[in-house]
Amino acid sequence: MSSSTITGRTVRITLPDGSIREFPAGVTPLEVARSIGPRLGRDAVVARVNGELVDLRRRIDGDAAVELLLPGSVEALAVLRHSTAHATAQAVQELFPGTKIGQGPVIEDGFYYDFDRAQPFTDEELAAIETRMREIVARDLPIERIDLPKPEAIELFRREDEPYKVYFAETKGDATVSIYRQGDWTDFCRGPHVPATGRLAAFKLLSVAGAYWLGDERNKMLQRIYGTAFWSRGELEQHLHLLEEARRRDHRRLGRELALFSFHPEAPASPFFHPRGAALYNRLVQYVRGLYPEYGYTEVITPQIFDAALWKRSGHYEHYRDNMYFTEVDGRQFAVKPMNCPSHCLMFGEGRHSYRDLPVRFADFGRLHRYELSGATAGLTRVRSFAQDDGHIFCTPEQIPIEVASTTRMILECYALFGFDVQIVLSTRPPDRAGDDALWDLAERTLREALDSHSRPYVVAEGQGAFYGPKIDFVVRDALKREHQLGTIQLDYVQPERFDLRYIDAQDREQRPVMIHRAMLGSLERFIGILIEHTGGAFPFWLAPEQIRVLSITERAAAWAREVAARAGRAGLLAEADLRNEKIGAKIRDAQLAKIPVMLVVGDREAQGGQVAVRLRQLGDRGAVALDRFLELGAAWNAARTDEAASGL
Repeated sequence: MSSSTITGRTVRITLPDGSIREFPAGVTPLEVARSIGPRLGRDAVVARVNGELVDLRRRIDGDAAVELLLPGSVEALAVLRHSTAHATAQAVQELFPGTKIGQGPVIEDGFYYDFDRAQPFTDEELAAIETRMREIVARDLPIERIDLPKPEAIELFRREDEPYKVYFAETKGDATVSIYRQGDWTDFCRGPHVPATGRLAAFKLLSVAGAYWLGDERNKMLQRIYGTAFWSRGELEQHLHLLEEARRRDHRRLGRELALFSFHPEAPASPFFHPRGAALYNRLVQYVRGLYPEYGYTEVITPQIFDAALWKRSGHYEHYRDNMYFTEVDGRQFAVKPMNCPSHCLMFGEGRHSYRDLPVRFADFGRLHRYELSGATAGLTRVRSFAQDDGHIFCTPEQIPIEVASTTRMILECYALFGFDVQIVLSTRPPDRAGDDALWDLAERTLREALDSHSRPYVVAEGQGAFYGPKIDFVVRDALKREHQLGTIQLDYVQPERFDLRYIDAQDREQRPVMIHRAMLGSLERFIGILIEHTGGAFPFWLAPEQIRVLSITERAAAWAREVAARAGRAGLLAEADLRNEKIGAKIRDAQLAKIPVMLVVGDREAQGGQVAVRLRQLGDRGAVALDRFLELGAAWNAARTDEAASGL
């Protein structure tokens, strides 16, 4: 009999439906679940007690609100993956004694675990680890939490010769350190976990990569095993299918195959756009520029390098210095700009502005440079040199709702063109921020009111705002159901204060404008990487870096093929001629592999009749048409930004 039963003390447990039940003090969430029903006792994964996720075997000593989480919840899936990561580490240490373990967090769509081992894990060893993991599942080992005083935990990990556990116990542990045990295997962990290894379901170890300890390239290189886990085999197989599709669409591979861009060690994490990639890049810029007259923007050009005093004034030196590049000129410290906003503040501050002049909307495609750790860079999606479709609006406080509504409309119009699903997120004040709380209260309230005036729903991300103000982020979902944060609207009362910006109101008094930071595509480089994977490199006609490939059937038709390509170019279309002495089937196959939207096949008959035989990438042969007629169609597709498959040809 437990001590709680002896004392007779009870606790009141409030369930999500509002009902209240009494239990002996020291009751566990698992016991609460079993008291409701045997199936709930079997299915419950983890509990939320007074808002905190805890193990099902954690004792409850006072009145509490208790929610039992089942496999369908996001939190339960994260717990499953965390527990699967522990099973991975246990299997590794059973199979390869002497391997030291680092950390094994849950990440998007899975988990990883870091190991200190002299040589990388092979594919055969990964398969053996998976087999041992299934054995650990079959053992159905209870997963138990043990709380030890910090000195005892550190001494335990020292006896186990686990230096990384010692580090975590020393730096992450509180006065009491939580340790999780399954069988004879232990790890430092805050939890929670599933009740036993038998609850682990469908899992797969995916890959191995090198990773510096704590992400610092000055530290030792560890071996990182990536994996994933789901509640059913069907969910796992669906996920693996998406992963295979993601590998097939990987923008780094397609970037090479389609001759779009490359990287070189002489300019780390800074892309080189080849002619085709530059054509794609410039088409995106042209599209955004085409929106500016409609939405009232004027484009500006600003310097690349500024005196460090500017960044101290803006607050970037204090809050963003580690991500900036610095140099010295004439004995003064300068910085390469990581963003455009301070230079736009300088420009706005040059003149005297009436309230009638506002809003002022600046747009800037200037190059930006930000230092990213080499281990964090990844193709185009995280680079050190890039440009944004950047914009800043200077307006009166009363104009904020109108400007936010207009900017939101522009961003959603843009994403609809590319076929993205969109979620709107309001991000509030972060712990590290500039400005006083009164300004933050005003800024957050204003953005909430602007969003509430729309019919579209939004979610709130607490603490995720920029250091100078709250923001609205636009998260898109691509063809593989992955989410990417792209556009942003950031409200900033701090920069106008720091730069002493002013305008004259209707009563001839000086007032402080509000600054709105705005981007739609965000980093053009990152957007191109996302777009390549979203489309699989098969861009719509209006955006394709090579829209048309003219394929000659015979040498006699080569002159007509050249003329067709030249006339297409004069009509504003991107066309090339394939005049190789190859069979037409091979030329068509090569054009399909290159993902060319339109192929124009020309032979003797087409040359004599001034025609082209049209073949569309998505629909195949569409018959012969007069060249002039096709050029009209192509120009119309460009103007309407239409996919060639929807052209009606």
